[in-house]
Amino acid sequence: MKVRSNFKPPQRSSDAWYLGVVRQLPCCICQAFGEVQTSASEAHHTICGRYSQRKTPDRQVIPLCDGHHQGKFDTDKLAIHNGKESWAAKYGPDTDFIAATQDRILG
Repeated sequence: MKVRSNFKPPQRSSDAWYLGVVRQLPCCICQAFGEVQTSASEAHHTICGRYSQRKTPDRQVIPLCDGHHQGKFDTDKLAIHNGKESWAAKYGPDTDFIAATQDRILG
């Protein structure tokens, strides 16, 4: 029996519709903590409690502005990808915002 050394797991399917709708929502952190959103929302795949390199399913993303997500342009806020532990200490785990996001979309 031959073992395939170049085996890659199948790509996960994308839910482009859901991701698009999430990007239209306001940043859940700005909204929950009374901060002013100054950049567009991005679809953030939650990372708190995740212990692998695989992304969470698209139906578990939350809307974050650039400042709360990557912090590339809006550098006045605490970005989760610049410090997950300090972000979670201030706002709570990002997974806490999944249900509210799903409720807004799926009702």
